[in-house]
Amino acid sequence: MSQQTIHPAVEPAPARRGGLVLAIILTCQLMLVLDATVMNVALPRIQSDLGFSATGLSWVMTAYSLVFGGLLLLGGRAGDLFGRRRMFVAGTAVFTLASLAGGLAGTAELLIAARVLQGVGAAMAGPSTLALVATTFTEAKARVRALALFSAMSSGGFAIGLIVGGLLTEWISWRAALFINVPFGLAIVLLAPRFVPEPPRRPAHLDLPGAITGTLGVGALVFAFTHAASDGWGDPVTLGSLAGGLLLLAAFVAIEAATAMPLVPLRLFADRNRSAAYVNFFLGPMAMMSMFFFLTQFMQDIRHFAALATGFAFLPMAALIFTMSRLVPRLLPRYGPKPLAVTGAVLMVAGAGWLGLLTTESAYFPALLGPLLLMGLGGGLGFAPLNVIVMATVPAEDAGAAGGVLQTMQQVGSTLGLGILITVFGTATRSAAASGVTGAQLTVDGMTAAFATAAAVATGTVLVALTFRRVTASGRP
Repeated sequence: MSQQTIHPAVEPAPARRGGLVLAIILTCQLMLVLDATVMNVALPRIQSDLGFSATGLSWVMTAYSLVFGGLLLLGGRAGDLFGRRRMFVAGTAVFTLASLAGGLAGTAELLIAARVLQGVGAAMAGPSTLALVATTFTEAKARVRALALFSAMSSGGFAIGLIVGGLLTEWISWRAALFINVPFGLAIVLLAPRFVPEPPRRPAHLDLPGAITGTLGVGALVFAFTHAASDGWGDPVTLGSLAGGLLLLAAFVAIEAATAMPLVPLRLFADRNRSAAYVNFFLGPMAMMSMFFFLTQFMQDIRHFAALATGFAFLPMAALIFTMSRLVPRLLPRYGPKPLAVTGAVLMVAGAGWLGLLTTESAYFPALLGPLLLMGLGGGLGFAPLNVIVMATVPAEDAGAAGGVLQTMQQVGSTLGLGILITVFGTATRSAAASGVTGAQLTVDGMTAAFATAAAVATGTVLVALTFRRVTASGRP
């Protein structure tokens, strides 16, 4: 990781209120990430209450991730130009109102519309959360601690979403999984203007051509993989969306290279470690999301866990991720980011590979608990250094764009990965059915094929982590 002199955009947060500032930012980040999975265990009840079709039900999840991922780049640069705290508060307000509307939705169409609006709010607020951490906590140790906790919220939030979703669905209603955002969102909207410092804005114009091509390109790509999961890769809509997305992203890169005030400054990728960290923040969530999606179904459909038990089954993983977030700030100065990222990636490969051995009779211990512990330990070690690599040396004026790219990689990676792995699942089940396999074994064969593919993707994170340039002791965070 290259060293640069960082000129703080704002005064360091006073110690007496630094904890409150961090709590406000992390609460927002947890809400945004949690909503990617909190509805998973509630899907059967949502389908029953609102009359979703089997194919339409997937849009409860993908409507949020599609809009969130597609608009993140625009949200990141808008925060740099119009004020990060302003975008943080405005996005949280939109997200909170959309959560309230979703909880009150009486039809399938209204729920999907609310999830789309949630995605808009998340894309407005999300990049500013990471940028505000980087520009508020300017002292080295405080910044590394804050970024490690942010990484824990980003990684652990997926597992926490399943736990919270199981609790609320079992004890109250699936609607409570949306209503719970309202009090926390209101608290953020009221407290952030008073306690979170606003970095100075940079006078500039928004790169509209870049915004249009980047947003539509990412959105088309996410839609293509999502559509492929249900309609196949040979479907004309899938192929058209994929081709259109790639062409738009190629145009986006050309525009960013030519414009004086780009939406995503290409200088963000000049540092080798930062570029590699971006790649791993794309590949890692691709592997992780398969575990959440398929393992939830395995527990409920194959092993007949209740929604509450399914949620709590992920608790050991979430606990390990948060434990590692406390240890990483102590380990980084001693070892640097490369050994931690490599070790974390190897553990993720082992966890995903172990899940590939599941059978219809696999019990929670050790067949599920073992992989969950490995994935939690690997995610905690592997992801926390990536936030530090990306944000520790980025110039203050580019913090929002850097955070937007980072979260775009995570969100798009998880969505594309899920689309790919669902396609693998479908192909494997069709092949097994042709061989005479039926019932639960047919489903498990598809899941193990998806887990094996996730392990292959996770192997890519090991290879990328090996390319990190070692950091001398004097240059470590």
